Amino acid sequence: MPIKRLPDVLINQIAAGEVVERPASVVKELLENSLDAGASRIEIEIEGGGARRIRISDNGAGIAADELLLALTRHATSKINSLEDLEQVLSFGFRGEALPSMASISRFSLASRTAGAEHGFIVVADASKLAAPEPIAMPYGTRIDVRELFYNIPARRKFLKAERTEYGHVEDALHTIALAYPQVEFRLSHNGKSERVYTPQKSRESDTENTSRASDTENTSRESDTEDKSRASDTENTSHAQPQPTRPDDRLRSVFGPNFEPASIALD
Repeated sequence: MPIKRLPDVLINQIAAGEVVERPASVVKELLENSLDAGASRIEIEIEGGGARRIRISDNGAGIAADELLLALTRHATSKINSLEDLEQVLSFGFRGEALPSMASISRFSLASRTAGAEHGFIVVADASKLAAPEPIAMPYGTRIDVRELFYNIPARRKFLKAERTEYGHVEDALHTIALAYPQVEFRLSHNGKSERVYTPQKSRESDTENTSRASDTENTSRESDTEDKSRASDTENTSHAQPQPTRPDDRLRSVFGPNFEPASIALD
């Protein structure tokens, strides 16, 4: 067999074998891209454990319209420009292989809107066949939709586990990243049902502080009520304990006996 250059689609599918093992791998790669873009809020929508659909939306910096097609080209990246950049890279990834690999093994779309842009643009890919960007109404940030993972590679798709198992791996991947980025809000849903929400750390501390303050106020109120009741009880007991005034007749009976009557005293 003569030596020849492999088609780009096949190259991307081979690379996908290194990048994408299962739906959780896609989620991990896309979450890392969102964090590299400076997102503070990320939504993850999963269907069928991720094999049927993975959609991730963020409020990061976004991708310019004229760079969308380039973002789906192998070894195209905004994270490094030179060897010096590579030696001190601080981002998650930098090879520029994840997005084109995903696009080659799924029904893929990439939509993004940068700050100041009137609207966003979307690129749709089907097995690496890219359509021209089209305008779309969307908030600032990026939205990536990965549907029918491995639909064109049946041998890879049949090795996926049960839906619940694959979704469990997605949860684990998200949990690991969420713990490392407590300042970012993550929202996860599965088959249209909200499953997990990781609120930013400041909000969690604020909620805890407010709960603590409310508890302290309630305890203080209870202590005040108890103290007032105690004072009222002491006052009542003191009132009952006060001796009754002694009448003159009673004083005489104490001297002359209990049967003594004042009128019985004879005067000489």
